Amino acid sequence: MPDTATPAGAGASQEAEIISALGMRSVVLVGMMGAGKSTIGRRLSARLHLPFLDADTEIEAAAGMSIPDIFETHGEPHFRDGEARVIARLLDGGPAVIATGGGAFMREETRNRIRDKAVSLWLKADAEIIMKRVKRRADRPLLQTADPAATVGRLIEEREPVYQRADLTIWSRDVPHERIVDECLDALHAWLCGDGSRQTPNALSATP
Repeated sequence: MPDTATPAGAGASQEAEIISALGMRSVVLVGMMGAGKSTIGRRLSARLHLPFLDADTEIEAAAGMSIPDIFETHGEPHFRDGEARVIARLLDGGPAVIATGGGAFMREETRNRIRDKAVSLWLKADAEIIMKRVKRRADRPLLQTADPAATVGRLIEEREPVYQRADLTIWSRDVPHERIVDECLDALHAWLCGDGSRQTPNALSATP
């Protein structure tokens, strides 16, 4: 699709229409660790003039300890239970842009809550991008394995069929962050204000 100049005020009009169509719903970003949910979420929230909420940060605040410490002390099932409670609370708090942890959308009750109270947007990233972004991070409990790349590959295989249930899909890749944010806004506008077709925003955003 050729690039065209954006008329003055068109972006503001698009964003206002998205906010109006959302009503009391939130925008929830789902996807793998390293997909850019927090980075894109902060920029998207600024464009939409909505609060940005990072579920992992909220979980740590509620637990009074870091996520790696929660995993080590209480185990993953305990963490997932707390994660579900925190996301439910965030969804009840009114419209916001919410970044979720990589495993949050795998839980059916959480998916159902997101479906009822938000528009879900999957930031899809391939294994190479994910490893490039997370290999220097020590705060990813699920990657504390002998072969992190194999772990990422396994998680992608397990999770992508579930991530595909999100309302919208945007490819996260090595381009300027604002380009990804623009694609998110275009997809949200088409979904909320257009004909409601899933395929239109996905098709527009799936090609790097």
